[in-house]
Amino acid sequence: MRALVVEDDPRIAADLARSLSSAGFRADICTDGEDAWFRGDTEDYDLIVLDLGLPRLDGLSVLKRWRANGRDMPVLVLTARGAWQDRVEGIEAGADDYLPKPFRMEELIARARALVRRAAGGGSARTEIGALAIDTNKMAVWVAGMAVEITALEYRLLSYLVYHRDRVVAPVELLEHLYGDDDARETNALEAVITRLRRKLGPGIIGTRRGFGYFLEAAA
Repeated sequence: MRALVVEDDPRIAADLARSLSSAGFRADICTDGEDAWFRGDTEDYDLIVLDLGLPRLDGLSVLKRWRANGRDMPVLVLTARGAWQDRVEGIEAGADDYLPKPFRMEELIARARALVRRAAGGGSARTEIGALAIDTNKMAVWVAGMAVEITALEYRLLSYLVYHRDRVVAPVELLEHLYGDDDARETNALEAVITRLRRKLGPGIIGTRRGFGYFLEAAA
């Protein structure tokens, strides 16, 4: 899962990105509204955590622009303003959830996971597809009832395929959601992760449609 953290306080932004990364997200950071608007409008994110008090362009205006342009990614709004009128304004502008500052990081992660699940059409943290089961709260995986130990990178790849189980996912899309902006995005690296996952999960879980990408066989 790929997340964008929009927060002008460097310490808070770093804490958010670190916590999201520990929860299985690949987190990018931007610190002003103009940059946030451009990135959210031109790149694909599974979640955006958006502070309203931003320089150059306020968060509410950023959100309205995204929605006006048809961008429908889940947006979790953060703000120091806790009045109910402000929450209503944010939700009417297109926010999917609202968290006033100060907040507990555990609550933010829980809300972030719930937003991503709902966007993918699910409500439960545990998803079962054939012999495969994945729990996004525990970041745990089972095959035929047996626990499977996988790395953080392997989990991000598998969970992305689970959330997009209704289609074939292109390699370039997987690369964008697996690696950071400064990381090398090479198809060979992706194929190596797929190979390791297949070895751990066994046959009949991850399929390949040659020339198109990867999919979950049990969901096909």
